[in-house]
Amino acid sequence: MTDSNGLLREAIPLHGGAVAAILKLLASQTLMTLGTNSPEGQPHLSTLGYANDGLNLYFITARASEKWRNILADPRVAVAVRGRAEEGEAVGLSIEGRAITVEDQAEIAALRSRVEARTPQQAPFAPGSDEVVVVKVVPEILKAVAVVDGRSQAQTFSIGDPDRAIEGVSYSPSAVARLF
Repeated sequence: MTDSNGLLREAIPLHGGAVAAILKLLASQTLMTLGTNSPEGQPHLSTLGYANDGLNLYFITARASEKWRNILADPRVAVAVRGRAEEGEAVGLSIEGRAITVEDQAEIAALRSRVEARTPQQAPFAPGSDEVVVVKVVPEILKAVAVVDGRSQAQTFSIGDPDRAIEGVSYSPSAVARLF
């Protein structure tokens, strides 16, 4: 991988401090930008709401949408989340991963509960109709940005199993969670 200067930068394994900073960022936001590829290879961007369970992101989309057609053709996706943070905390996150359809009713019910608890105003848009599909983004690569001494610093992390990456990590949404 290369950085913004064209220099080779290897992904490092995700560590507990980075996980806490990334989870704090994800918990503080409700919108993401999703990138998909059309069957013709054209990029397509959509801004939409999400709910997260650890590092996995969930969203709902219409089965007739362009993003859904693109995901069916190519499940590779990119996600960007931007927030505000204290010095050294994650202020931006880019995720490269795979989109998969969620069909398990227990997982959908848990998602509905998270949406209702986190953003009650969005509860009417939670999964429920055959015209929509619930999609889970499983991250493979995370690229996080923090501001340190007034300058942006980025780091690329390899994930492995996203559920195992968060095991044993705790954080308080009001506490500072340093990325670096």
